[in-house]
Amino acid sequence: MQNVLAGYDGSPSARQAVAFAVDLAKRFDARLHVLVVARAPDWGAIELERHELVQHELRHANKVLADLKATLAADGEHPDFDLVVGQPAKEIVLYAEQHQIDHLVVGHRGHTPFDRWLIGSVARQVLAYAPCAVTIVRDPAMVRKRRAKAEHQSTDEIPSV
Repeated sequence: MQNVLAGYDGSPSARQAVAFAVDLAKRFDARLHVLVVARAPDWGAIELERHELVQHELRHANKVLADLKATLAADGEHPDFDLVVGQPAKEIVLYAEQHQIDHLVVGHRGHTPFDRWLIGSVARQVLAYAPCAVTIVRDPAMVRKRRAKAEHQSTDEIPSV
């Protein structure tokens, strides 16, 4: 393994994914790449709105990237950072293809089942089209929250005697 890529959007699961990718790159003495994608708006927006939306996304992406750079530099990590504009899953897969990525790591977002059905998740799309191995990292807090909710629901369904 020579190149590891972490897709990063600033979410808790993405932070966990970067931590996983840092550890993976260290274990295999691989080069770590971090990609931030500023989401491009859908084509339905008029040109002026599109420009403003892209500028807003770029400001957010640059802040997210600057925060991560500072955090990793404080830990002595200096990966290759890139920022692109586009649709996240597509850009992550293209980056992996263009940079000979051996292992890709992304966070799992906490979409509702309806959101996943309607638009799909970036992680699911990356998993479907990536040219390499993919690890999807869940935020442990989200996992605990879902388990607690499931346990609560299951105890509500137990009839009292």
